[in-house]
Amino acid sequence: MESYENKHTEDTKKLLRECNAGIKMGVSSIDDVIDTVKDPHLKQVLERSRAEHNELGDETHELLLEYGCDTKEPHPIAKGMSWIKTNVKLQMGADDKTVAGLMTDGCNMGVKSLSGYLNEYTEADRKSRNMAERLIDVEERMAESMKAFL
Repeated sequence: MESYENKHTEDTKKLLRECNAGIKMGVSSIDDVIDTVKDPHLKQVLERSRAEHNELGDETHELLLEYGCDTKEPHPIAKGMSWIKTNVKLQMGADDKTVAGLMTDGCNMGVKSLSGYLNEYTEADRKSRNMAERLIDVEERMAESMKAFL
């Protein structure tokens, strides 16, 4: 039977790696659309969110290093499907409303995934749980800010 200490460490590492992958996915998604944005305010919102994601990414990376753990890339299929969906939608109608819709969908998916990981990795330490909660907050605020552009 797995000891509490092992479960605690493993859950912590797994949660941090999922946060790291989610952050990378968020930054990649913003990078995929930002050059098509026409509204300067929407562009500013996306740039601010990308900066927040990058900051959390740096913090997550430091925590992973503390645990002697490597980073995690987003799942290739998920990343590929996101890229295809984004590019098809943008080619069908590359406007700010489309971008806001794509970003809202991505944020909602991130919140759903991260919330699931918080429930799955119950023994993760407070720092890693806090990181996941902060990332959820960034995603929720970004989705909320997209409403003005839908």
